[in-house]
Amino acid sequence: QTPVERVCNAAPFFVTRNCDPDRLKKEFQEKAISCVPVVNGKKEIVDLLFWEDVFQGDRGKKPVRRIGIPVVIMAGGQGTRLDPFTRILPKPLIPIGDKTVVEIIIDRFLEFGVKKFYLTVNHKSRIIKSYFEELNPPYAIEYVNEEMPLGTAGSLKLLYPKVRSSLLVTNCDVLVKIDYGELVEHHQKNRNDLTLVASLRNYHIPYGICEIANGGTLTKITEKPEYSFLVNTGMYVIRKEVLNHIPSRQMFHITQLIEKIKETGGKIGVFPIGEEAWLDTGEWAEYKKALEKIQGTLEP
Repeated sequence: QTPVERVCNAAPFFVTRNCDPDRLKKEFQEKAISCVPVVNGKKEIVDLLFWEDVFQGDRGKKPVRRIGIPVVIMAGGQGTRLDPFTRILPKPLIPIGDKTVVEIIIDRFLEFGVKKFYLTVNHKSRIIKSYFEELNPPYAIEYVNEEMPLGTAGSLKLLYPKVRSSLLVTNCDVLVKIDYGELVEHHQKNRNDLTLVASLRNYHIPYGICEIANGGTLTKITEKPEYSFLVNTGMYVIRKEVLNHIPSRQMFHITQLIEKIKETGGKIGVFPIGEEAWLDTGEWAEYKKALEKIQGTLEP
């Protein structure tokens, strides 16, 4: 095996939170980079900066690319994390400001040239269909009907005849503010079977963390540590052939699909995004954050 020191970047480019914005823009342009880590005083990664973060207001410098593949919105779940809202409304129709969450997701994709969407539906599907029929939107929606709950990936099997190469899949309760063209390009360039969009998450523990040995002896105490993780956002780009791993008319989850790809020697890539680029509106605390952002009480 090749030693890690022979393949790693021994002099990586990184910035701190108080870096000069003009210098940062220059570095992005001269180095042709799309993402840079932000580190603290201990050289620990605390955030990621993307082109969109650096050039906010300068959209003319980087034209939006059409993604050119189908978009699938997984809208069949029951939304139990938002109970009791979802006893009345299906999860995709939960309001955020003056729009539903699924409309906000769709509006973002419209910026990238998407004109048709596949919606997988099961729970309260009649309400979803009636809503869009009344809305009469300027884009096309084709419903993928689950006769029974099929999990987070089972209904994708029904799309196999409709897909030519790859498809972009998103949960109906996640808001991901990224360049979708860059995501698809990353997936295709790396020849991934599945690309998972992962968001940086920082967790601060407001207490001293104790490590103990056998017998209860304290070996170390770390005061108010902060941990960083990359977490699954619920957005993926999936190659058509991968759908063959999904059984027909059976409950099947995306985690099972990922394991199947790994077992058969397939390639799974990760597309990292910054912490502020993702909101999971299917969970109460994050739903409240989304409301605050829409109302302008948090920085966009």
